[in-house]
Amino acid sequence: QVQLVESGGGLVQPGGSLRLSCAVSGFTLDYNAIGWFRQAPGKEREGISCINRSDGSTLYADSVKGRFTISRDSVKNTVSLQMNALKPEDTAVYYCAADSMFYCDYDYAQALKMGSADFASWGQGTQVTVSS
Repeated sequence: QVQLVESGGGLVQPGGSLRLSCAVSGFTLDYNAIGWFRQAPGKEREGISCINRSDGSTLYADSVKGRFTISRDSVKNTVSLQMNALKPEDTAVYYCAADSMFYCDYDYAQALKMGSADFASWGQGTQVTVSS
């Protein structure tokens, strides 16, 4: 049974850091693209980072580039999202998602090209609140 479980969310002050984890089971991590999405109240779900299957290439949305880092540990079956220099606008529910067929890429304008429909399996989400 495919399962993804996020953890590590919480309340942090602006400028602070958090590390989210996505623990996966029921599939081989290296054979799946893993994406991180977030959804703020009243806004659409936004794809913010991805680590590709096989080659492990990493991609980021402009909104988090230079502040967030995605990584995977195939031994522990986890994908992490290190979030630094957090801003109030980073407040959202964060989700990890997996798909065995999708390959994340940038479009012609170097915008991260990944959407909710591209991923088959999802975690339940973890809340991140950035506030003083």
